[in-house]
Amino acid sequence: MSRASRAASAAVVAASLLLAVGPVAAHEEYVVDGERDAGVEYLLDALTEPAVVGPLAVGAVVAGGAVVAYLALRPFPRDVAAFRSAMAEYREYVPWLLRISFGIPLIGAGFGGYFVSPAVEADPRLLQIGLGFLLLFGLATRLVAVATLAAYLVGLAVEPALALQLEFVGGTAAIALLGGGRPSADHVLGRMAGAPGTVYGRVDPVYDRMRAFRGRVRSYERFAPTVARVGLGATFVYLGVGQKLLRPGLALAVVENYDLTAVVPVAPELWVLGAGLTEAGLGLALVVGAFTRASAATAIATFSLTLFALPDDPVLAHVSLFGMASMLLITGAGPYSIDARLASAEEEARTDAPRATA
Repeated sequence: MSRASRAASAAVVAASLLLAVGPVAAHEEYVVDGERDAGVEYLLDALTEPAVVGPLAVGAVVAGGAVVAYLALRPFPRDVAAFRSAMAEYREYVPWLLRISFGIPLIGAGFGGYFVSPAVEADPRLLQIGLGFLLLFGLATRLVAVATLAAYLVGLAVEPALALQLEFVGGTAAIALLGGGRPSADHVLGRMAGAPGTVYGRVDPVYDRMRAFRGRVRSYERFAPTVARVGLGATFVYLGVGQKLLRPGLALAVVENYDLTAVVPVAPELWVLGAGLTEAGLGLALVVGAFTRASAATAIATFSLTLFALPDDPVLAHVSLFGMASMLLITGAGPYSIDARLASAEEEARTDAPRATA
């Protein structure tokens, strides 16, 4: 068995034992203690009310019209090009960004007495703090990312409430694809091991193997934005559909707890439907890679508003989401996306135009 397999197996076993014997108590939402008495039929009945259907229909028309208008007019082309060029300069820091975005929440979870999500009370302190610090330092990054993903998946099988942090699947998988990048301990140690005549280079046991491994996976690194995009999108779809549309009582409790109808004076059911459909729509746009940078910017704005509007919402639970959305602002959609198809079609049109006039 390889070192990677042994480490991942150890993380899985540790997570299983700690979750099984630890005091696990799941709460359905971070900021409320229970749900209101309302099922899916509550929202179905609300859809018969003009005061609810009207604003939803207007919102859908406005959003659809904005998309059509943008595709037809392509406003601010130079601004968009300048923004993309600026973002491209930050690509080398994407691994560092992701490592921080997942390392800090893991350390916070270890000291906070919960496992990954504040909804799951458990105490795998050493496991999470260890994985978190290794990610922050960028030491054995790919190995640690795989171990973190394995621990999360085992925890999810034991405690379904961990689905609230579904972004851990896409985020840790993206880190495993990209490696530590720089700055990272992996980068520094690699330079020391590869420098001629160094003492460390003579005793390093993994440099040659890792260099060969990096060569084999380099062609797959381009899929990291795709993995992160689908992971973030799936998280939004789950939160919108699973936590709001299918469980409106939970969302109604949040609306009541923070008196959100006083902020925007609409019916509570419109709040729930609007929030659920918006999150689900944003998630689907990310999954298929449509307007990815705009969707990522919208996600960041949504997280920021949530933190200000819901003061009891734990900040650490959103750090990984901020990191993944920020990554997509930098990288764009990546392969297998509508954005990539549109960019390819535009490039072909520009190439064919001179031929047609020749």
